Amino acid sequence: MNKKQQFIKDSEQKAFDTKHRTIIDFNIGKYRSAVVKGKQQFINLDLVRQNVSNIKQHTVENLDKYLKEFESNFTKNGGKIIWADTVEQALSEIIRIFNVNEAKTVVKSKSMATEEINLNEFLEKNNIEVLETDLGEYIVQLANEKPYHLISPAMHKSKQDVADLFYEKFSFKQNAEPEELTEFVRQKLRKKFVSADVGISGANFLIADIGGIALTENEGNALLSTSFPKIHIAIAGIEKLIPSINDMNQIWPLLSTHGTGQKVTVYNSIITGPRKIGELDGPERVYLVLLNNGRTDILATEHQYQALKCIKCGACLYECPVFRTVGGHTYDSMYGGPIGSVITPFIKGKKDYSHLSFASTLCGKCAEICPVKIPINNLLLHNRADFVNENLVARKEKISFEFWTFAMSKRIRFDFANGFFKNIFINIFAKNIFGKKRQMPRFYRLSFSSLIKKKKIFY
Repeated sequence: MNKKQQFIKDSEQKAFDTKHRTIIDFNIGKYRSAVVKGKQQFINLDLVRQNVSNIKQHTVENLDKYLKEFESNFTKNGGKIIWADTVEQALSEIIRIFNVNEAKTVVKSKSMATEEINLNEFLEKNNIEVLETDLGEYIVQLANEKPYHLISPAMHKSKQDVADLFYEKFSFKQNAEPEELTEFVRQKLRKKFVSADVGISGANFLIADIGGIALTENEGNALLSTSFPKIHIAIAGIEKLIPSINDMNQIWPLLSTHGTGQKVTVYNSIITGPRKIGELDGPERVYLVLLNNGRTDILATEHQYQALKCIKCGACLYECPVFRTVGGHTYDSMYGGPIGSVITPFIKGKKDYSHLSFASTLCGKCAEICPVKIPINNLLLHNRADFVNENLVARKEKISFEFWTFAMSKRIRFDFANGFFKNIFINIFAKNIFGKKRQMPRFYRLSFSSLIKKKKIFY
């Protein structure tokens, strides 16, 4: 079964999973209520969105300049940069750091870039203990699952699901309340922060003019993961750059509002390098892995490069009717939903993942909600056109659409097949495309133009 067939199979299963739909609808409902309140902090939200969109657009268009500036300032601060063009290069350099330092334990904060390179699985295969410290990530790690959503990794689980999981794994109190589970995890992780050899994080933003790694979170786990261990390794895509620390006064509130509905997240940290003389905490060595992995291919496109403006707030996933129906895991990508459907084919391979760009209603809700005004629905259309031109679409699909275009291009052809033949066609062929559980429309035996000619319809 190829990736597209698996996607269709998983989509059908999730679409009719009523428990899944109930949990997702409940969690998204809470998110929407919070975002409405969060947006009230802005006198002119659209102006802030446009400002941040301009900042990211400018950065993407001058990415080479800001990467050089960031590297210069970060290394001056004592940090070390590792340039990784591929996943394999990133993993090779990371394991070298572990081997040189004889490191065996890791505390890790939430990071989509580490999911992108399958870092946890790689380190575990090399006999290194990896512990997720974000509560949502810790839950999905215990369940041996991948994150469901960019911001809310465990949003597909109810509080009872989590209580059952902790009872199964730790024989913890059955039917425990969320506060009890949170306290249990807090106590369990506290010792790990102090004893871990390495702390691993992602980066929400990379600030060029100060050479800083910006992290935003609500639990303090990222701060602890990067403060106690002697070695800090950050992994970030090259598109995470912003020009100046002065840009953060607009970017941080915009991200928090669209990500969680907060005015600003609880903990915001900027790491500019290893601990300096006189400082009481912080790592002795800081490494930053700058990951390409297809991003320059996106940058080279005429239109889709705009996807690199994304600040990973996850808002488009919450709004997408397809994501809400088929679920985050169905995409088989760390970046699900609309924005993931644009970038995943470049990151994980067009041949296997081009179908994601066709898994959209093109309703435009993603572009409407996007805080940095990425025209995501238009980028999906550009992906589709490119994939057809590159012969990445099944031949029978191309033939079907060519036939459809031919039939629809002239009224005489469209009218040639009456309702009887159209009903046969749609029930034999279209039903497999649209799904066996969907009720197909029924065509009237005469076309609209035929009815007019017979004077059965007047206008």
